[in-house]
Amino acid sequence: MNQPANSADIHKAIVEQQAVQDRKKMMLNGVLLLLLLAAPFAVYPVFLMKILCFALFAVAFNLLFGFTGLLSFGHAAFLATGGYTTGYLLSNYSGLTTEMGIIAGTLAATVLGTGFALLSIRRQGIYFAMVTLALAQLVFFFFVQSEFTGGEDGMHGIPRGELLGFINLEDNLNMYYFVLAVFIACYLLVQRIVSSPYGQVLKAIKQNEPRAVSLGYNVDRYKVLAFVISAALAGLAGSMKSVVFQLASLNDAHWHMSGEVILMTLVGGMGTLLGPVVGATFVVNIEYNLSQGPLRDWVDPILGGIFVITVLAFRSGIVGEIQKFVKKNLG
Repeated sequence: MNQPANSADIHKAIVEQQAVQDRKKMMLNGVLLLLLLAAPFAVYPVFLMKILCFALFAVAFNLLFGFTGLLSFGHAAFLATGGYTTGYLLSNYSGLTTEMGIIAGTLAATVLGTGFALLSIRRQGIYFAMVTLALAQLVFFFFVQSEFTGGEDGMHGIPRGELLGFINLEDNLNMYYFVLAVFIACYLLVQRIVSSPYGQVLKAIKQNEPRAVSLGYNVDRYKVLAFVISAALAGLAGSMKSVVFQLASLNDAHWHMSGEVILMTLVGGMGTLLGPVVGATFVVNIEYNLSQGPLRDWVDPILGGIFVITVLAFRSGIVGEIQKFVKKNLG
């Protein structure tokens, strides 16, 4: 007669299963890293950098929406603030290094994100989303009317400069590997945040905020910190984007950009680490390919249709659906 497994055997089995999953993740990450390192030799580096910048933007947004449950319609404000700040400083202060310009843009977005968070965090649901949208529109009109942004013409000719004083970022290959390194560092940071005790509290807040409050957590403090981190990463994405393309425009501050990052996150897989990256890659490729063909005037309606189909039929997104399929069929 079989004896029931004791707690030690169960714990050992769980540890072994976790070890197998960790090895699989490491192998997958290794393959993806090799592909990213080799990618600029097969694909135009500037296009790849555009994907990486938007992927970081989507990863930042997903930390707030996918893991905390806060739907912000104002994240374009942080993307644009990082871009404009970095662009202005690098264009007007020749002694400023590129990395310091990017750090300054990230800090500006962090400060703005702190203000947004303190004003909106006590609201929930649609009210929170509308407050962030209203604040972002104020930022948009500020950029429209400000002389330093170039208004509707935007800010052009932003110098890439040199990294650490000796790495020439005018070379697309050097610039690509710099952007890739920053993206990987930020991705690993978000991964660490999500898997930490703090990240577990964020997930608890998303699933059942009243229960998290009843357990003694100061949920407003947790949500403010998540908002600020998300804003900082979005600002970093905007700063790098302005250096890559050597311009900053009002498109980055428009509410349409906030909607686009929501689309990227949902299509890729909300609440998954890799989902926003896949979603950003998908959306950027769709936009580029459609804009080059006869359907160039139909880009927005087609993206809208993709959004509707995703919400109705594939709510888990690309990565989420793959994960469910693997779990169901491969155990």
